[in-house]
Amino acid sequence: RQHLRKCPPCPGLLQVAHMKLQHGIGGLENLDSLTNWEKRVFVQPWEKIIFAIHAAMMGLSKHLGIDHVPTKFRDEWTWASLRKGAEAMNPFDYFKFRYYEKWLGGISGFFVSQGYISQEELDARTKEFLANPDASGPSGGNPEIDAQVIHYLETGDSPKRDVNLQAKFKVGDKVTVKDVPPSDHTRLPGHLRGKTGVVDLVYPGYYTYFCSTGPDGLGEPMPSYCVKFDPKELWKELAEPNNWFYADIFETYLEKAA
Repeated sequence: RQHLRKCPPCPGLLQVAHMKLQHGIGGLENLDSLTNWEKRVFVQPWEKIIFAIHAAMMGLSKHLGIDHVPTKFRDEWTWASLRKGAEAMNPFDYFKFRYYEKWLGGISGFFVSQGYISQEELDARTKEFLANPDASGPSGGNPEIDAQVIHYLETGDSPKRDVNLQAKFKVGDKVTVKDVPPSDHTRLPGHLRGKTGVVDLVYPGYYTYFCSTGPDGLGEPMPSYCVKFDPKELWKELAEPNNWFYADIFETYLEKAA
């Protein structure tokens, strides 16, 4: 902080400073140094377990209206919840950990914040596991819970909503991407903030986002669009010729271009 006070403002740094780094990586140079291009779905056996825990939490989520399954899980959990938990991490941790390590951090943090387990209990269990990683895990199960989770995996949970709305924009309209307030989670790529493009497609139907992103704007059902950008608008002299950049964007992030 002292260093920044002594130096003139850096445009690139200021652009990232008002949002999480993990929300604005598009177009950053030397990106290979920040990411691990792992191609395997599961690297270690425990990752399958964390995937199963996430699937079970979605299948037992409160917003599904389940009232007859004997479970102690009393909260809502969706893909949006998982993303919020992972992206709320410190950016240096976010890029340090692998994919399912981010999941583990988000899910364990959720269980602590909601009171299912204390941080002290979690730390103690972690210490026990690290001391004896080959110990057998808990056994048991409940057929009703298993059936509900399987039912959810078979039927899903569509975010499409039957509402009477009118899309603000049509194909060919020139639109500018808003510079929305920062939040723990967003569906807006950071490198599109303040950029202008053209609506290439208006998607049929209206879709909600399973959780509110606060001042970011998501939550209620709304139209969504495919917007076409000239790469020069995004990356100036770094743009490659004879290309276009397309992005799917919720309506809340767009305004009519000046």
